[in-house]
Amino acid sequence: MDGLPLPLEGLTVVAVEQAVAAPFATRQLADLGARVIKVERIDGGDFARGYDTAAGGLASHFVWCNRGKESIALDLKDPRGLAVVRRLVADADVFVQNLAQGAAARLGLDAATLCAAHPRLVAVDISGYGSGGPYADKRAYDMLVQCEAGLVSVTGTAGQPVKAGIPAADIAAAMYAFSGVLAALVRRGTTGRGGPVEVSMLEALAEWMGHPLHHTIHGGTPPERTGLAHAVIAPYDAYPTADGGRVLLSVQNDREWRRLAEQVMDRPDLGTDPAYATNAARVTHRERTDALVAKTLGALGTDEALARLERAGIACARLRDLRELGDHPQLAARERWREVGSPVGPLRALLPPITLPGGSEARMGDVPALGEHTGALLRAAGMTDEEIAALRRDGVAA
Repeated sequence: MDGLPLPLEGLTVVAVEQAVAAPFATRQLADLGARVIKVERIDGGDFARGYDTAAGGLASHFVWCNRGKESIALDLKDPRGLAVVRRLVADADVFVQNLAQGAAARLGLDAATLCAAHPRLVAVDISGYGSGGPYADKRAYDMLVQCEAGLVSVTGTAGQPVKAGIPAADIAAAMYAFSGVLAALVRRGTTGRGGPVEVSMLEALAEWMGHPLHHTIHGGTPPERTGLAHAVIAPYDAYPTADGGRVLLSVQNDREWRRLAEQVMDRPDLGTDPAYATNAARVTHRERTDALVAKTLGALGTDEALARLERAGIACARLRDLRELGDHPQLAARERWREVGSPVGPLRALLPPITLPGGSEARMGDVPALGEHTGALLRAAGMTDEEIAALRRDGVAA
């Protein structure tokens, strides 16, 4: 029996997008089979193209968020460029935009306007803080939203709050936009109508703050910043090993502590010592507890330390850097790496985490050059070669 097709095959997405939040959302749609038409500025395109040159000369953010899309470069300030987008939207199933607050509405490309004109269209507005309220017009870069959402307040050490090392606010908004599109498409399947979808970075990341937020607002105290340690469990931290590595372990209950003491530390007496026998005691004597664990692991190589912990049934992990993640044996064993095409040649990329057994593999298309598909898309929209040449000559298309 033939495998199932990708679930979004046959759907067309038009995106006026930039940076991370909208591009990462639409990349998920492309991976699942949708045709994604990316509308970019003629003067450099999506500004994420210029963030760096680390991916073989391309920007790593852009490579990550934009595979499998068709790029058309247009000047939307020119009525002719805007008319092309409107023509593309008329044949689309989904529209996504994350322009600066108010810019899409001025162009008539906000979700409400488009859905009023095209009842079957699912149109997504992604913003920093939402369409109303005192922060609506405030600039909303990822780090700033991490601060406003309280993520920075719970990340880092006691003396130094830090932002997350990934664009957490952008990713949160992207994934809610992605799931919002899927939900709206399901509703369209039963009602025949699409409708607007609104996602803000602040509200998305505030939802992800659920545990510390609810702990605090319902009578608790804000959790302390503890680095890799756990505020209320010990031992739970990363410990140096003899060969320069670091091993993180987590003891979740007193039975595990006794196993750690007996089978890893060769100190069965610590399993029953009142100063360490209970988690409450170990937290009270955290420095002494950590010192004992560190002494044991510091005498072992990383591989040996992990082997001992595994045999004892203690949850553990190797503290890996990004090169080690790229070579992770689990990802290799599960064959998660693929190659995607790009203007600079093949690049490694991970299969998306959504696996659909029995169906087609995710469509991991090429990373487009700026305006790579402009001519083909304009011709598909009904323009003649002379009309296309005129748009290029006048700087409306590139």
